[in-house]
Amino acid sequence: MAYWLVKDEPDSWSYAMHAKEGTASWDGVRNYQAANNLRAMRKGDRAFFYHSVTEKRLAGVLEVAREAYPDPTDKDKKNWVAVDFRAVMPIDTPVTLEDIKKEPRLKDLALVRHSRLSVMPVKPEEWKLLCKMAGIAA
Repeated sequence: MAYWLVKDEPDSWSYAMHAKEGTASWDGVRNYQAANNLRAMRKGDRAFFYHSVTEKRLAGVLEVAREAYPDPTDKDKKNWVAVDFRAVMPIDTPVTLEDIKKEPRLKDLALVRHSRLSVMPVKPEEWKLLCKMAGIAA
């Protein structure tokens, strides 16, 4: 199993909105590196849902329910992809970007190094540490 982090602004798509849907498409990604990360995801992989911009915190855990497929919002047919995620659980104990930056063992986390990237890998040891910080099982 691989681990990921996906980001969105909570005013446009929040973890609560995703959880209400149950399983929903993660589409509209228009960055090549982020799209390649979507292509690398496999069914059963887990991802943190990160609320960017206003909250800057981990908001929930998702699971890949459907691997990469052509993004239905790709009007220009440029081969962008989407992935379907199933909501697993909210993260009730806030783990903010500030908390993450204070933790030396997370200094290489893609969220810290490539803050503008919307879909990024998370190493297994980073996943375990972030789960511990969030008070959830890894």
